[in-house]
Amino acid sequence: MKRLQRSMKRLCFPTFDESDLLHGIKELVKMDKSWIPSEKGYSLYLRPTAISTNHALGVAPSDSVKLYVINSPVGPYYATGFKPVKLYVDTKNHRAWPGGTGEYKLGANYAGPIALQKEVAKEGYQQILWLGPNDVVDEVGAMNFMIVWKNRQGERELITAPLDGTILPGVTRDSILTLARQMGDLKVTEKRFTIQEVIEASEQGRIEEAFGCGTAAIVTTVEGMKVGDKYLNIPLPDEKKSLAIQFMNKILDIQYGVVDSEWATIVA
Repeated sequence: MKRLQRSMKRLCFPTFDESDLLHGIKELVKMDKSWIPSEKGYSLYLRPTAISTNHALGVAPSDSVKLYVINSPVGPYYATGFKPVKLYVDTKNHRAWPGGTGEYKLGANYAGPIALQKEVAKEGYQQILWLGPNDVVDEVGAMNFMIVWKNRQGERELITAPLDGTILPGVTRDSILTLARQMGDLKVTEKRFTIQEVIEASEQGRIEEAFGCGTAAIVTTVEGMKVGDKYLNIPLPDEKKSLAIQFMNKILDIQYGVVDSEWATIVA
């Protein structure tokens, strides 16, 4: 809710009463409960949305806005199902830039990369790994990106880009970082790292696994990435050892009510 408020404010849209919207979403889910899939891994996807409904075209703040909720049954995010993906590292184009709107949930952040995504899909890559200034690792597709590796100091570390203005503050990102910190035996770091550091870690055998995370996919593991003329094979631990799979299962257990959590909102 708070992220939606921030994003709407960035577009000069009015704010809304969060408790009223949450109540409306609960009533909507009750009404459409027959659409909730029963198979694990599938869900009823809810997406609060705001659009301008201005009475005229013009470059100015909208005087009329519609706030509504899209809901739809969804299955696996990728056509390959719950399988690892291959990434194309784009060293030329950028998803976001300092001072831009990368940290906001805006349709413009998703529309721009679509044409590029279609091109790399022809080469067998399911997603693009975006870079920022000085080749720092940004996001993967429309997801936050994380790596588990042995850092240069020999520590087992989960690392992801910080919320510095270009990175979307993903709810799944925050959930995984919280779960990771609760483990106690894993260093959790939010800081910038470059694609050169990823190449170095791969060539030295220090990468344990890499994955994207977001609302729709929850977790998507990575099996490899193409960087220029290099192809990096990324390890895929078995399910019992994979932190990515452990995080996904913990989040699913919360979503399905298997375990109690303060993150869950009970509808009925």
